[in-house]
Amino acid sequence: MANLCNAHGFSPLVLNAAVQHGGRMTNDQIILFALFGAVFGLLLWGRFRYDIVAFSALMAGVVLGVVDSKDAFDGFGHPATLVVALVLVVSAGLVRSGAVLLITRTLIDSSRSLGAHITLMGAVGGILSAFMNNVAALALLMPVDIQTARKAGRSAGLSLMPLSFATILGGMVTLIGTPPNIIIAAIREESLGAPFKMFDFAPVGGVAAIAGLIFVALIGWRLIPARDDTSLSADDLDAYIAELVVPEGSKQIGKRLSELEETAEKADVIIIGLMRDGKRRYGRAQSAELHAGDAIVLEAAPDALDEFRSTLDLAVAEAERAERLHADGEGVEIIEVVVTAECRLAGRTAQSVGLAWRQRTVLLGISRRGQKITAQLRKTELEIGDILLLLVPRDTGDDVVQWLGVLPLANRGLAVTENSKVWLAIGLFAGAVVAASLGLIYLPIALGIVVVAYVLVKIVPLSELYTHIEWPVVVLLGSMIPLGAALQKSGGTELIAGSLVNLTEGMPAWAVLTVLMVVTMTLSDVLNNTATTIVAAPVGIQMAQTLEVNPDPFLMAVAIAASSAFLTPIGHKNNTLILGPGGYGFGDYWRIGLPLEIIIVAVSIPAILVFWPL
Repeated sequence: MANLCNAHGFSPLVLNAAVQHGGRMTNDQIILFALFGAVFGLLLWGRFRYDIVAFSALMAGVVLGVVDSKDAFDGFGHPATLVVALVLVVSAGLVRSGAVLLITRTLIDSSRSLGAHITLMGAVGGILSAFMNNVAALALLMPVDIQTARKAGRSAGLSLMPLSFATILGGMVTLIGTPPNIIIAAIREESLGAPFKMFDFAPVGGVAAIAGLIFVALIGWRLIPARDDTSLSADDLDAYIAELVVPEGSKQIGKRLSELEETAEKADVIIIGLMRDGKRRYGRAQSAELHAGDAIVLEAAPDALDEFRSTLDLAVAEAERAERLHADGEGVEIIEVVVTAECRLAGRTAQSVGLAWRQRTVLLGISRRGQKITAQLRKTELEIGDILLLLVPRDTGDDVVQWLGVLPLANRGLAVTENSKVWLAIGLFAGAVVAASLGLIYLPIALGIVVVAYVLVKIVPLSELYTHIEWPVVVLLGSMIPLGAALQKSGGTELIAGSLVNLTEGMPAWAVLTVLMVVTMTLSDVLNNTATTIVAAPVGIQMAQTLEVNPDPFLMAVAIAASSAFLTPIGHKNNTLILGPGGYGFGDYWRIGLPLEIIIVAVSIPAILVFWPL
């Protein structure tokens, strides 16, 4: 028994509490702790995506009899799950209508000092993330920040981490700012009869966010290690695009362009397309038969290009065409994107997803944590945070980005429906927030009405309605909620809470809250904050009931701590998203994150005791 619990990280807490509660754990408790231990272990490993891990655990719980079959899918209709999905659609509507553009269009000013730029971007990021998904807020502002850095001639790594942290901090302020707040409100409703309202988080979350933003803007960015910006740019790759001509009498005449692929693969050359009679045929024109005088458009380093030329006995283009082909010329353009956790490319190669033949798109280069990769591109397994330079047929960049599910970093502008709908979008959303805040309408219903209205007035096209929902998060929530309910029903939550109470026995109330915050914060730094909240929130309620005090301070402590994932790039999606564009290493985050987390705890505990007294 001890070995089982030790293997999953529960031994000190669970075994101690088991002794206090009769010396034995039930079979259901053992199975559930093992399942949660397996989930946490697999999330740490990162080999499988979190939604698959959580859903597999739910199915295992049903098979093992610890989750009732009739309750297995209750999580997918849970208010927390619905609110998270609806907030994502509303966020997309605010962006598409141009409402957010009103705020961001004035931000690009490379003449500002770095400190002033971080202060402004952090404030805007914090405000936006209070009312829209914080990942969406960062995705909107990150291209702005990178463009500003490039115009100012400095590394984007100096400002991206502060921006990421600011968007995480801003989400603490409102109910809809971050999934942990939504989950905690729903758990409070189930356990205590009423949920937290829209701005119940504002007193404590606002104090924590303001303190954090001040630290990040004045001191935090100075702690980021200085490094040269060696990331890729389109200018770096222009020199790799060239033409080779099929000469008279060549053995390649009559062959299809696709027949040259094997040789190109061996030479590490990418065939982009074909030029014939002055007309460019992009998409590689695989089925085209080669004629004398055809020019094959290639992407390759000089030595690879020469190897390919000599192997096939091709000729260098005549002088006027030997000049490198600029990718922004007729027919094609370069776009710059970053690999996200949910995109088609994460953990796969460009070749395996059929990037070239499905989308007529060529991968020109990869930048990984500030280092350039230009060899064996199609066979390189792509990682979350990688920046990619893609060569796409002109005017298809938006389609390619949507198909891949990547985040565009180039200055492509925002998808705006009509400027006349800006204030309509803002008014509908503001009306829903006010109505929900005053208790006039249930929040999920208010957000649902906004989504319906956005579709009816075509702020969000019906064809894109479901593309904005982050389905892996929905599956994670839908799977973890029944497991969390089963843990509470079995008495497992009481065991963990009892061990924490025993650990803090004789300590003052602020010390007990501090221990709960530190434990939750530590879990959130290495696990998904949604999974952390589902386990920690019931533990907080149980601790309060054991101590016979108000549970709200404990829920607030969990809410702040679960959102405070600043030590690693895996604790929060925003931290993962900036890993590649910022050129960061895994160990760079704690330099700002550790003092920031200490500040969060130091200001939150007094605020909790003032605004939510025991």
